[in-house]
Amino acid sequence: MAGSSQSTNMPRLATIFMFVIAIFILFDQTLRNGLGMIVGYGLEPLIGFGGGFPVMSLFLSGMIMTGLTIVIRHFFIDYVEQIKSQKIVAAFNKELRQARMENNTYKTKKLTEQQAKILQKSMSVTSSQLKILPITLIIVIPIFAWLAVFMTQVPSTNFSVPWSFNSDLNGIYVMPSWILLYSLASLPFGQVLMRTLRYFAFKKRLDALKAEGK
Repeated sequence: MAGSSQSTNMPRLATIFMFVIAIFILFDQTLRNGLGMIVGYGLEPLIGFGGGFPVMSLFLSGMIMTGLTIVIRHFFIDYVEQIKSQKIVAAFNKELRQARMENNTYKTKKLTEQQAKILQKSMSVTSSQLKILPITLIIVIPIFAWLAVFMTQVPSTNFSVPWSFNSDLNGIYVMPSWILLYSLASLPFGQVLMRTLRYFAFKKRLDALKAEGK
């Protein structure tokens, strides 16, 4: 039991540790600039373009970060088991709500007794996702640190959008505009990549099941 508890706590401790580092880098400009400059030695020759195309640099950095984190999750997460767990929890909650609405005390009692077991299974899937979160943070934090430094060194941060012909990438709209543009580039790409990888993962599992059935 002690070994199991320690193995469960290790991913949580690693995640907390990485979040503390992320907060320090986020709020400490010296740390952020130092990390950004180090990462810049690798990224600026690849996607910096000498600061001449900051929008393109944002798009490419978003695709690199999103692509790496999604590919890592793809190899560490069992999509089939994840969706199976979600379906089981959803069906269980539906049955429990229906039993309570019908005032079926016997069924409610039986389902409530099983609730801990169902939630434990769901938490085991969530725990597997937490295990890889520190790894993804190792990718996300340095790239954001580099972008924060890079955007202060770009000769011109003005760009055109449909609602404005002279927007500033460093302008603040709830958050810096370059972060909004970065998200606009990375989120759709991430969704397409994730769905593509899931499709091939499910296809591979189905092909394996068919082969076993022969």
